[in-house]
Amino acid sequence: MHHQRRVRLLVSAGLACFLSTVASAQEPVPAPSPPTATSSSAQSPQAERRVQYPTGLANSFVTMNVGSIGYAFSEQQLAPGHTVGSIEAPHTAASVVLFGHHFGRHVSLQGSYMRPIKYVRYHDLDGTDVSQTVWMHYGTVTALSRMPVSKRLSIFGEVGLAITSRRGFALGDRPAVTNAHFASALFGGGIEYRLNTTLDLVVGTSVIPARTEDHNPATIFTSAGIRFNMRPLPPERVAEIVAAGYIFPRTIVQVGFATAAFGFSANRFFHETVPIFWGGDVKVRRSVVSLQWERNVFHTKKVFAVDFGASYSEWRSLQANDGFRTLSIFPVLRFNVVRTRQADAYVSFSEAGPTYISRVTIDGRAMGGHFTFQDFMAAGMFIGPRKRFNVEFNLNHYSNGNLMADNAGVTVPLALKLGYAF
Repeated sequence: MHHQRRVRLLVSAGLACFLSTVASAQEPVPAPSPPTATSSSAQSPQAERRVQYPTGLANSFVTMNVGSIGYAFSEQQLAPGHTVGSIEAPHTAASVVLFGHHFGRHVSLQGSYMRPIKYVRYHDLDGTDVSQTVWMHYGTVTALSRMPVSKRLSIFGEVGLAITSRRGFALGDRPAVTNAHFASALFGGGIEYRLNTTLDLVVGTSVIPARTEDHNPATIFTSAGIRFNMRPLPPERVAEIVAAGYIFPRTIVQVGFATAAFGFSANRFFHETVPIFWGGDVKVRRSVVSLQWERNVFHTKKVFAVDFGASYSEWRSLQANDGFRTLSIFPVLRFNVVRTRQADAYVSFSEAGPTYISRVTIDGRAMGGHFTFQDFMAAGMFIGPRKRFNVEFNLNHYSNGNLMADNAGVTVPLALKLGYAF
């Protein structure tokens, strides 16, 4: 599936916007002018609490890493009777710490997703010009223990659990490289350098040992990255944001409708022409029910907001008209790009929302299980002087990120959502 090859652009763009926007919100700015007609005339105690990181987010972090991955794939991974002319193993890889938390100064816990940018490729199989790829993906949960060397520099050790997912290939009707899915230890270490109160530079190496029973080589990932830390804001910054008075709805409820009657041109545009979003092998014909709820937990002065939400949807597939349901919880990053007296325009993005999907096979394609992830990108507006009414155009996608060997992925056509904010 070509859509997974686009993950590097999506993650880079999303995290770059997130980090630059939130980081800039922490910088000292001139004292705010009195609220204009585009802002709220009063702030409730709930609104004031939302300009400070809540307990679950304070001292948490996300990290984007790029680096080199190494694994000694060879003919040993091939089933007996097969041969290979050459093996190409590109080294560029990326990992994302989707969520981490600092438990004091010396200990942190984090969950991450790692994958190569391009997959291992076996060339000239069985004396022919046939080439096939082996997909490798990793999910990890690790603990970090750090020891400060100076005010800004620390060294750390890392240990935890890695889930490795390998998708092999068949030649004819026989597997040549088998699929594998297993859990194993991960260990590593590196250095951290504090750039400022919110950003750290992290350089390190992690190792996943070889798995003899699955003929899987050891994996070594050496990387450098930027960590964004959600440190509690000082009281003067909180007071400044509250005084600005811009409206950030506390709760949003939406009803949506998606149909393939107008095709998948929007999906193809953001998957192929401007490759910043995923596609999928399974396509949705229409939605039967689509309900969504979001609650704002944090926002900056004017632009950026973090919401958490839940959604329930029922779908019909395009080919076989299979019915299936999805139930998701997810984070949302929202950027208010234009504010006027009568409307606030925004773009939003959500990644890796844990999801239950009711069918494991749709249109004859294996989904990999009942667990998957929801991702979406959207553009919309809050309308009216109090910004109560909401209209949004939304692109949605479901896949397990290749953490399972089977991962057909679901593409949802452009949806229209209508909502109410309060």
